[in-house]
Amino acid sequence: MAGIPPKPWPTGIADQVEPLVMRVLAPNPSPYTYTGTQTYVVGQEDGPDCAVIDPGPNDPAHIDAIEAAIDNRVVRAIMCTHTHRDHSPAAAPLSQRTGAPVVGCAPLVLRTDLPRADEAFDTTYAPDRVLEDGESMSGTGWTLTAVATPGHTSNHLCFALEESRSLFTGDHVMGWSTSVVIPPDGDMGDYMASLEKLQAREDVIYHSAHGAAITKPRQLVRSMIGHRRQRENQILRLLGEEARTVSAFIPQMYKGLDERLIPAAEMSVTAHLIDLEKRGLVGKEGDVWRTV
Repeated sequence: MAGIPPKPWPTGIADQVEPLVMRVLAPNPSPYTYTGTQTYVVGQEDGPDCAVIDPGPNDPAHIDAIEAAIDNRVVRAIMCTHTHRDHSPAAAPLSQRTGAPVVGCAPLVLRTDLPRADEAFDTTYAPDRVLEDGESMSGTGWTLTAVATPGHTSNHLCFALEESRSLFTGDHVMGWSTSVVIPPDGDMGDYMASLEKLQAREDVIYHSAHGAAITKPRQLVRSMIGHRRQRENQILRLLGEEARTVSAFIPQMYKGLDERLIPAAEMSVTAHLIDLEKRGLVGKEGDVWRTV
């Protein structure tokens, strides 16, 4: 994961990133959110209505900034890609302010004793409507279609803006780092299949929840698939040398890694190992993994 760039960060400002899309940065920077979560307001700037994608954390200043970007438009939907706490908690208070329905991913409450390296799940998320793969929401001059992309979380959706062939990718594909896949809800096999699904699409730009817009999306997705395959091959090579615990992979696979990110790296390796186990390539005895 890349380091966070120096301030100032344009939090609370509506930035017009394309004719139908405004971006508002939340003030929640961290090693896992980069400069913060990016909320998108989709619709004609002078039109009658809009949609809000990934309203972000329940931060009053951020919700005020979203309302300012909405201006006097009717909000047709508040749409969430998934339910990590940096993405969906503002949905309920924004819905109360605007009267808009919460639409998008399914609710998910995960209870696990595994160490967490990403944002915890939002247990308050209660959508008025869950979108299935291929279902759409529309307004004046805009149509947003759900693209199911499980892997980072089991309930993850992307949203395709049909009019501009843009894709809002949440945390599935980000503009600053690879996505963290954390078992038991995160699934590496599903994540890879979702990347292959995006690779087959013809979107021209990705707007992610963290980092800059991605202007060569298929090229990036291809490199992400290659990166994950490289990690998988690393794991198999290291297990070919000797059986080892998850923590024993990290010094050789992630040289010079920031200590704060070691839990994320361990969860990523674990996700790969679980996927390899499902495919019959590795096995586990206690905490020790080995080839089979």
